[in-house]
Amino acid sequence: MAAGGAPQFASLYVGDLHPDVTEAMLYEIFNSVGPVGSIRVCRDGVSRRSLGYGYVNFHAVSDAERALDTLNYSSIKGRACRIMWSQRDPSLRKSGVGNIFVRNLDRNIDNKALYDTFSLFGNILSCKVACGPNGNSRGYGFVHYETEEAAKQAIERVNGMQIGDKTVEVTRFLKRDDREPAPVTYTNIYVKNVPPNFDEEMLKSMFGGYGTITSSAIMEDAKGRKFSFINFETTEAAQKAVEELNGKDLRTDEQKEEQKEDEEPELLYVGRAQTKAERAREFKAKSAPAAGSQARQQGVNLYVKNLDEDVSDATLKELFETFGTITSSVAMKDEKDKCKGFGFVCFASPDEATKAVTEMHLKVVKGKPLYVGLAEKKEARQERLRQRYQPGAGMMGKGGKDGMGKGMGKDGMGKDGGMGKNGGMGKGMMGPMGQGGMGMGMGPQGMMGGPQGGMMGGPQMMGGMKG
Repeated sequence: MAAGGAPQFASLYVGDLHPDVTEAMLYEIFNSVGPVGSIRVCRDGVSRRSLGYGYVNFHAVSDAERALDTLNYSSIKGRACRIMWSQRDPSLRKSGVGNIFVRNLDRNIDNKALYDTFSLFGNILSCKVACGPNGNSRGYGFVHYETEEAAKQAIERVNGMQIGDKTVEVTRFLKRDDREPAPVTYTNIYVKNVPPNFDEEMLKSMFGGYGTITSSAIMEDAKGRKFSFINFETTEAAQKAVEELNGKDLRTDEQKEEQKEDEEPELLYVGRAQTKAERAREFKAKSAPAAGSQARQQGVNLYVKNLDEDVSDATLKELFETFGTITSSVAMKDEKDKCKGFGFVCFASPDEATKAVTEMHLKVVKGKPLYVGLAEKKEARQERLRQRYQPGAGMMGKGGKDGMGKGMGKDGMGKDGGMGKNGGMGKGMMGPMGQGGMGMGMGPQGMMGGPQGGMMGGPQMMGGMKG
């Protein structure tokens, strides 16, 4: 049996894909097992770069099972792909039932070796060794079984067993929120807002009363502000120093008198020394809510182009205020205070902005058809245009009667499918397959599919395949 009980639908998830793997490559590989209904490689919405995974839909569950058995962990462009049943119900993934965590893995253990070890105990829905950006194992992995019983058996049988050169620890997987906080043990502390007149001896004198100091250093940042690191021999000494000295006021009486009422005093900060990764996580956690509230406050910004030179901020607002609450409107001006032909209108809600785009895009105002769309950052816009107009990003159109349809003029294929002078592909490069041809070719983003350029195949995209 394949990894995991076969569901009623024949859809497979294919992960760990090389960025250059396309729908056409996957089609060639998986269609050798059985007739493929559709294929999609998931891509970034702006850059159109592959996200490293995709979905393959077969017509028959038996073909999907065979593909899972024969192609799992096979190499595609030098990378071992990871195949499992596409789990459409997210509750099963998020529940954690049947999911185990494997710690202290030998660095040479890959996905396939982990799968081979744990497949003895039951059907596996997914199996993965965590890897860093360079592809090297981080020393731990996850195995998700179809049943809780299989997971319990794996924990009982494998926990404490040697795999490779290391003895592994196998436990039930717990989500971050469900884990008990690990006891905080540290000996190194960070001190900031150190008075300018302090030196290392004065710091040692202050902190030495809490325990034996093994090392200390006092430094200055680019602005000349002093900070320090102090390492104690024991955790208890470090924790006591933090508890008693954090927030201590070291200002002189003169400095206190000079302190302005509206200024916050710089009290001594003493805390556990954190790694760069810990500081980044803490900053992200603090800034995320602020960023979210800022986005809600700013609303949805629209870009309006082809405006008359006499348009002002007020008249621009008048054009759009019937669609909802406008938080800001700006018509960009030149040095002569004339509109440059474009501006920005910000709505309070996405629904209002959508309605404005629908109603106002291409509407003629003062003899000019307006362009109205979602405002983009410069980098995102440049990347989108680069992807659209990069050399060789041709499109394949409708299939011709004999497999090759009409060309794309002088730069594409000739009338009978011959190559033009620049070797471009014309319409209908791919002809019939059996009695049914490919209904549509490559979509706008270079992916095989129908009008939306989504998935390769499907009833509306691929012709039937007979024989």
